[in-house]
Amino acid sequence: MHPRVLEVTRRIQERSAATRQRYLDMVKAAAGKGPHRGTLPCGNLAHGVAACSETDKQRLRLMNQANVAIVSAYNDMLSAHQPLERFPELIKDALREIGSVAQFAGGVPAMCDGVTQGEPGMELSLASRDVIAMGTAIALSHNMFDAALCLGVCDKIVPGLLIGALRFGHLPVVFVPAGPMPTGISNKEKAAVRQLFAEGKASREELLASEMASYHAPGTCTFYGTANTNQLLVEVMGLHLPGASFVNPNTPLRDALTREAARQASRLTPENGNYVPMAEIIDERAIVNSVVALLATGGSTNHTLHLLAIAQAAGIRLTWQDMAELSHVVPLLARIYPNGQADINHFQAAGGMAYLIRELLDGGLLHEDVQTVAGRGLRRYTQEPFLDSGRLVWRDGPGSSLDEDVLRPLSRPFSAEGGLRLMEGNLGRGVMKVSAVASEHQVVEAPVRIFHDQASLATAFKAGELERDLVAVVRFQGPRANGMPELHKLTPFLGVLQDRGYKVALVTDGRMSGASGKVPAAIHVSPEASAGGPLARLRDGDLVRVDGTTGELRVLVDEAEWQARVAVPMPAGDGSGCGRELFAFMRQSFSSAEEGACAFSAELNALR
Repeated sequence: MHPRVLEVTRRIQERSAATRQRYLDMVKAAAGKGPHRGTLPCGNLAHGVAACSETDKQRLRLMNQANVAIVSAYNDMLSAHQPLERFPELIKDALREIGSVAQFAGGVPAMCDGVTQGEPGMELSLASRDVIAMGTAIALSHNMFDAALCLGVCDKIVPGLLIGALRFGHLPVVFVPAGPMPTGISNKEKAAVRQLFAEGKASREELLASEMASYHAPGTCTFYGTANTNQLLVEVMGLHLPGASFVNPNTPLRDALTREAARQASRLTPENGNYVPMAEIIDERAIVNSVVALLATGGSTNHTLHLLAIAQAAGIRLTWQDMAELSHVVPLLARIYPNGQADINHFQAAGGMAYLIRELLDGGLLHEDVQTVAGRGLRRYTQEPFLDSGRLVWRDGPGSSLDEDVLRPLSRPFSAEGGLRLMEGNLGRGVMKVSAVASEHQVVEAPVRIFHDQASLATAFKAGELERDLVAVVRFQGPRANGMPELHKLTPFLGVLQDRGYKVALVTDGRMSGASGKVPAAIHVSPEASAGGPLARLRDGDLVRVDGTTGELRVLVDEAEWQARVAVPMPAGDGSGCGRELFAFMRQSFSSAEEGACAFSAELNALR
């Protein structure tokens, strides 16, 4: 093992000793009760099985067969989740064949940041993660179940499912993905049309035609944003079947993997003699493995929030500093859009998860001796699934990359460091996804122009007011201010300015999503402006340095003047409409971005 990986893991274990033990004690107490439905009063159990078939009722009464909960994010408006419609029947049929039972325990909401970008609904996006966590807990709280299957794909859905399921860590849990849609038009072509539209050189009809040629079928969007990063990280954590992440929807192999996930969940229950609860899988080593995989692939910046919140749910205290220290020793092995031109299907074809995990294991960058839903040891995940005469089998993955423009060995990485930089200075602390930014654009020192929303920047751009070197500051976008919406609508405008030869950077206490692109962006800046953070003391024209090579985030103002400045108040706004008023209580409870922007961080970290 690489000494830095071991040191960071050890430090996390020491820091987490009290909270992790409290979590494990909770899990042990829950597991010690045996099949929970066996302790339910007769009337309660009768309610829980009333709608079952007579065969399933009999199996559930006997207590010697597993009852597997299905928690699903299905809806048919979102392409990534539409394939999940078929999964419950596949799961139930597979379990009936081995004498077990599945019940659809509950559905959780699944909103799409792609649909809500720049709209009022985006202010509900991050909060939806915690709503999903609570919805998962409600689904599992009936105490009818011996295991669970979590069906979800996209941005906040998988982190929410993980947080909720981890509070039932005594249950075996398998995550079941739906897979990416087939490849549409190239990401380069799509990005080019977006920039032309931003410049007024393409019509709305041309833009819509381009977008619909990219997002065109059931399945996950194929760029390497938060949705596909979710799948990659969950597999590296050992919660997917090996190689399950990036098999296209509605194919025989996808269906076979879904059926096998159901059977495997049943096998991991005490009733079937191979008990592996989720709490044994998600430990400090699994969390470190997920960070390493995030860095090695230049994954979504949203996971600098989500992984902290997920870790908290398992009693583990992960920090940005841990992630930054790992970034210094984990090389970048993949280039997938927006870090390159390939999409996730190209990554899969080049060698995919099996090749990536083998390289990281052989390089001593992943903990191998971990528990997974497929058995002990992460080496199992260097295999990939196939159908052999209709039978699901696993074979060793490729020993070399089939396309080094997409996926490389450790000996020839795209970069010696991972894709994440911790940004620090007198403007606070934030993160930058440097893997998507060319080296010549990573350092910007320029006057500030301050905005309080995306629309204002767009208006200034269209009026020709931004034709210069520029650090755009978009503040009052943090968790407590307005729910921390993604600001991805800024990318085309700032990208145009950069292409025109200007030095351009973005600084914000908001998010830029897994689609963070070619413009250097110091995001998630904490403390946020609405809490009196340093961004609230900036003034138009201040000189700011954003250095993605060293991690410096600094306003170059005389220190005495800077300290004497008073933070400007957050602009007035009622935050109502589109349901936003219903989430005011959650915004008030959010922790800082550096603590995961979670509404229940205080409860999860009660012991320190």
